[in-house]
Amino acid sequence: MKVLYLPRWYPNRYDPMPGLFIERHARSVAGHVDVGVLYVHPDDGLRDKKYDIDISNDDELNQVRIYFKTSRSKIGWWRSIKNTFRYLRSHAKGFNILNKSLGKPDILHVNVLTRLGVIAWFYKQRHNTPYVITEHWTRYLPMIDNFNGIFRKWASRVVVRGAAAVLPVTENLQKAMESHGLKNKNYIIIPNVVDTEMFHPEERKERSNRARILHVSCFEDKQKNISGLLRVLKRLSEQRDDWEIDMVGEGIHYEKLVKYGTELGIRDTFVHFCGLKKGRELVKYMREADFQVLFSRFENLPVVILESYACGVPFLSTAVGGISERMSDDLGLLIPSEDEDALLEKLNFMIDNKDQYNKDKIREYAVKHFSREVIGESLFNIYKEIVS
Repeated sequence: MKVLYLPRWYPNRYDPMPGLFIERHARSVAGHVDVGVLYVHPDDGLRDKKYDIDISNDDELNQVRIYFKTSRSKIGWWRSIKNTFRYLRSHAKGFNILNKSLGKPDILHVNVLTRLGVIAWFYKQRHNTPYVITEHWTRYLPMIDNFNGIFRKWASRVVVRGAAAVLPVTENLQKAMESHGLKNKNYIIIPNVVDTEMFHPEERKERSNRARILHVSCFEDKQKNISGLLRVLKRLSEQRDDWEIDMVGEGIHYEKLVKYGTELGIRDTFVHFCGLKKGRELVKYMREADFQVLFSRFENLPVVILESYACGVPFLSTAVGGISERMSDDLGLLIPSEDEDALLEKLNFMIDNKDQYNKDKIREYAVKHFSREVIGESLFNIYKEIVS
């Protein structure tokens, strides 16, 4: 069976981080089917050519990344038309390349609506090739309310109705999509993937009297409410000194939040801003943590929570999005969004009870629900049913 992934977000030459969860989905099922990936990216930096094609194949994926030169026209509507044409032309080129190397796909797997869903819908009309949709975007959630535009809503409803299956990462996201009229008889929850071979508990963990807390995020304060977390950490520092927290990540509000931590007087004493960490370096931070914390205002199901579980580390989080679907007393604690008093209370509780959590049990939950083998088998079974 041949499956072609069409992702809106994907690791690219400018940023290796976006859409990593999509790549992990593709790799998880690559042991069962032949997988191609076609990713198109607008590029302001192209000068001498309109399209730059990057082909990279490994044992699991046939990947084609196409960068198209964005129009510099001063006329807005003309610039939009040219960019749309080049976007579609890039996909046509990519389909031709992958049809030669991979063969005609049996299924298209769209990741994130709406434009790619329209492309898959038209491909289905022409070639009778079914498509499935995986959705990750928080824009459907009530507190975001960013699913706007008459044409976008109409096109999304047509595309979702025509899909062989819709695979949101949480039940909460499914309900949010359905509330916008995105109806399909075959919604199936497929969560994100964790590399449980890379993320695993530390074999010999030296215990310290000082609790090690970890926060990992994209440092976007509107969503992650890191300023609220810092205020609570300031209050915690006034109550006790047997803890410290590593703040890992970077983003649009990073410098502002570092400055805020300095103003609160907790930077480098209790709070350590560590910047972006990836791969094995990130795993090391997770393994050494006693627990992790998120104070988000909205989420779907953050991969960082699943990675924490894989390392046997419990989690303290706000009860937003689909997080409560993957939380129990054995795995950590939930608090209401924006409730700084509740966060302070539960931080104290987690510090006092950091040794009471069973890391093997937490790890077992991650392997059972989010490992490559489990997610890959689930996707393969869906593909088989559709093709048959």
